[in-house]
Amino acid sequence: MLTAVETADIAVIEDPAAAAVALDPMRSRLLSELVEPASAGALALRLGIPRQKLNYHLRTLEAHGLLELAEERKRGGITERVLRATAVSYVVSPAALAESAADPDLTADHLSARYMVALAGRLVREVGSLARRAGAAGKRLPTMAIDTEIVFRSPEDRAAFADELTAAVVELVARYHHDDGRPHRLVVAAYPKPKEQNPS
Repeated sequence: MLTAVETADIAVIEDPAAAAVALDPMRSRLLSELVEPASAGALALRLGIPRQKLNYHLRTLEAHGLLELAEERKRGGITERVLRATAVSYVVSPAALAESAADPDLTADHLSARYMVALAGRLVREVGSLARRAGAAGKRLPTMAIDTEIVFRSPEDRAAFADELTAAVVELVARYHHDDGRPHRLVVAAYPKPKEQNPS
């Protein structure tokens, strides 16, 4: 199953078969190329791929909901199909892994990186599923996210920040939580920013 998240900018792939198809290097390249609609003939010429081989990959992508028909062009007695990717980019949901997906409830150490990764996986899985259902109902999913960067002068400052942030979150939760409302998940995470890799 493919989930469109609000727009066609991002799609979350929940189906294992669709995930396997999208992760194939050749098919992944075709998805990137078909962000802008193109016919099989034009694409084969651009990429230098035999038309028969290309058509096989295109049919597979279309069968799994990763490509869609943009238009049909009549040229003489021939109908040319113009295809496009269903999204600009894709994210594979842990739902595609079924029982193998990481579960934060199974990680006891809540200060570990593996717990954070499991939380991130659950976020993708749950938000992807909720977005699919909201989209099917013609509604917008109410979400919020904050992304920023902070530079700590010392480990002591980092620890103090964590304590103050925890206290602030506890206070806000106590102020706004109501048992008769709709439950929401709140996830707060911080980790060292990876160093940028110089292009080789």
